[in-house]
Amino acid sequence: MNQLGLPISLNSKMLLDNFIANSELVNLIHQLFQKKKASEIYIYGLTGQGKTHVLQGAVLKALEMDKNAIYIDCIGSFPEHLFDFIGQLNFISFDNVDLISCDNQEIFFDLYNRARQAGVVVLVSGSNLPSDLTVMKDLKTRLSLAAVYKLEELNDELTMDVLNKQMSDRNLTIDSKIYEYLFKNYSRDLNTLVSAMNELDKASLQSKKAISIPFVKTVLQL
Repeated sequence: MNQLGLPISLNSKMLLDNFIANSELVNLIHQLFQKKKASEIYIYGLTGQGKTHVLQGAVLKALEMDKNAIYIDCIGSFPEHLFDFIGQLNFISFDNVDLISCDNQEIFFDLYNRARQAGVVVLVSGSNLPSDLTVMKDLKTRLSLAAVYKLEELNDELTMDVLNKQMSDRNLTIDSKIYEYLFKNYSRDLNTLVSAMNELDKASLQSKKAISIPFVKTVLQL
């Protein structure tokens, strides 16, 4: 099963099972897979708090259960044929609705309503509450009727847990002092840190050197 032919790549590491925070939200999404009625959830939070992780993880879980599911990033254009199979879907994720273009707002509004009428479970993410989005009024009103969840801000401990899980998937054990050094001297943004760890992992394999603080300084030029 795939995203009904959509050429959108999902990150196989963004699973609901390895999403650290917001256990109530994750439990709700798991429950929705067992129901056969339309439900709408709106998730908001700052960049790097895991909105894309939740939305892609939900789609991956649906596909694993042999359901028809798709992930759409509102930053880009909407596939022209999406209207043709909206009724075949069980689950759809719309990411980054706060960044949707003016031209796509009415298209999204129509898709959202059709999905609800067809009994599709819909997840939407944005950076702010629906009422604070800079989109057309009807769209803000519609999204405000969804179950609204704010993602928890990740503290250093939770951020470290997320990074550790990703590294353990690669059979790597990273000293906590490495993360503490990155928090202090590089960034606390999760997406930035994940990219840095990917770069460090690649450089470590190529040079056959362990990831140490001196190694981090050299690779990231700190």
